[in-house]
Amino acid sequence: MNKRNPYLLLILATILWGGNFVIGRAITSSLPPFTLSFLRWCTALIVFLPFAWPHLKKEYSILKKNWRILLLMAFTGITGFNTLLYLALHHTTSINASLVNTSTPIVIYMLSFLILRERLNRNQAAGTVLSLAGLLFILSKGSFSALMNFSFNVGDLIVLAAVICWSIYSILIKRYTGILPGYSTFFVCIAAGILILFPFFIYEIAYLNTPIVWSLSSILTILYTGIFASIVAFISWNTAVVNVGANKAGIFLNLIPVFASIFAVLFLGEQLMWYQTAGGIFVILGVYLSAKSVSDKSAALQRKEFFG
Repeated sequence: MNKRNPYLLLILATILWGGNFVIGRAITSSLPPFTLSFLRWCTALIVFLPFAWPHLKKEYSILKKNWRILLLMAFTGITGFNTLLYLALHHTTSINASLVNTSTPIVIYMLSFLILRERLNRNQAAGTVLSLAGLLFILSKGSFSALMNFSFNVGDLIVLAAVICWSIYSILIKRYTGILPGYSTFFVCIAAGILILFPFFIYEIAYLNTPIVWSLSSILTILYTGIFASIVAFISWNTAVVNVGANKAGIFLNLIPVFASIFAVLFLGEQLMWYQTAGGIFVILGVYLSAKSVSDKSAALQRKEFFG
C-alpha cells in the first residue's frame, strides 16, 4: 500500500464499500445476513493467511497482551458493522443504507473528542457541513417538504447501530497505532470475528431454516466481499487512518452513497436522478475541502507505520 497517498487509499476503500452496499442488497434473496458475513470473513481469513503468517509468531506476545482490545476491534469492525449492515439491507434499500451510513463522520468526531481529545479544524467543519448538505439534498430528492416528512425504518436504525460499531473500530485503529502490529492484528481480528459469528451462523441455518441459494452470483458475492470489500478495503482504510487520523478519514465515508448510486445505475439498472447528481457534487466538494487540512504539523507528528 502506498502510504504517501492516504487519500487515494480512502477513495479506494469507499469505492469497494459502495459496491458492498449494492451487492449486499442484490443478494438478499440468496444469502441470509449472518451466513454472508460468516462466509465473507472465512474467505478473507484464507486469502490473508499467507500474508499474516510470517508476522504472527514473532508478534504473539504483543497480541496476547492486548487481547481485550483485539476482541473489541473484532466485535465492532469485523462482526458488528458488517453483519448489521447485511441485516439492515433486508429491510431498507442500498441507497438509503449508504445515506444513513454517512452519519459516521459525526460519530467519529464525537468519539475522537471524548477519547483522543482531537478537535475539528475549519476545513474539516466546513467540509462536513457541505457534504451533509449534499447528502440531505439526495435524501430529500431535492424537496424540502420531502425531507421534513422523512422517517427512519427498522433497517435504517440497524445501520445506525452499525455506524456506532464502525466509529469505535476507527478510533481503536488510531489509538493503538504503534502499539499493535498491522497484519497480525488484522488477521487475529478476522479469526476472532469468525468465532463470534459462528453461533449466529449456525442458528440462522439450523433453527431459522433460512434458505441459501447457491449460484454464480452468490459465489462471486462471497469472493468480492471476502477479498475486495474485506482485505483490500480494510487495509486501505486502516493504513490511511493511521496516516491522517480518524477525523480526516471519516469524512471520506460520505463518498460511499455516491459510489453506491453509480453502481446501482450501472449494475442494477436504477435511474440516476438529477438530485443525486447535484448532491453528489456537494459531497465530493466537501470531502476535497476537508482533505486539504492534511498538512498540519500535528498530523505529521502522529504519522506512524501500521501496515508494512
